[in-house]
Amino acid sequence: MANILITGSKGQLGSELRELLIADKSNNYHFTDLPQLDISNAKELATFLDSNQTNLIVNCAAYTAVDKAEDEAELAMQVNGLAPGLIAGLAAERGITLIHISTDYVFDGKSSVPYKESSLTNPTGVYGKSKLLGESGIIKSGCRHIIIRTSWLYSAFGNNFAKTIIRLASERNSLNVVFDQVGTPTYATDLAKIITEIIKREYCGEAEKRVAEGVFHYSNEGVCSWYDFAVEIIKLSGSQCKTDPVTSDKFPAKAKRPDFSVLDKGKIKSVMGITIPHWRESLNDFFLKINDNE
Repeated sequence: MANILITGSKGQLGSELRELLIADKSNNYHFTDLPQLDISNAKELATFLDSNQTNLIVNCAAYTAVDKAEDEAELAMQVNGLAPGLIAGLAAERGITLIHISTDYVFDGKSSVPYKESSLTNPTGVYGKSKLLGESGIIKSGCRHIIIRTSWLYSAFGNNFAKTIIRLASERNSLNVVFDQVGTPTYATDLAKIITEIIKREYCGEAEKRVAEGVFHYSNEGVCSWYDFAVEIIKLSGSQCKTDPVTSDKFPAKAKRPDFSVLDKGKIKSVMGITIPHWRESLNDFFLKINDNE
């Protein structure tokens, strides 16, 4: 039986993992968030890992306010950039495996083909730079690590694009949504299932089934613009709200969003032998879930 720490457990992905794993009695799970555990405090973190004899960490904790990060660069760098390296260093000393969640923002969005794990990174804003620094710290630590980059994450938990569009469509007769930024939504439930499977393979007793360490990309299948995504969300919500496509310059922001954020998932599909759902299929599942919770 393994002792597993899940950080950022109140966020979208952390909440999904809690829902999936809370009934699993084959391992001991510790779901933490601020103020219970400060991942940037080395002494506090070391004490927690040792007192709970931790075997594996899933780091879902992150500073995710992309625009605000431009004004709070020090905090973003502390949480996204320095803390993962700190966690990884402590993990390396104790033989702990680390699963860490990163982002498509480590790329500049100028590609015309899906980004592979080996593609050149070139973040343009504080958020992306902080997440890339976190990746670098983990890799340099020497701990056994699995870094998963994802994009356009949404969930029944927390604040996200899908829930915002549902709310706005219920309040307005029309919405303007950008169509010149392209990527792939990721349903957090699907990503949580992948992480759960990685944990299962880590402790299955068969070394060849363990997922090799390194960087992986995961999102749902398919490609769409934010406009396409919004149109489908509004249709499934039953709203009659009209949606108009606009260019991104109509929504000026402090942090530039990548124009192209499509991730190549070939590596994780090959290594894990999985089939990834299309984003439309997963969006249907999202609506089933939120409707069941009403």
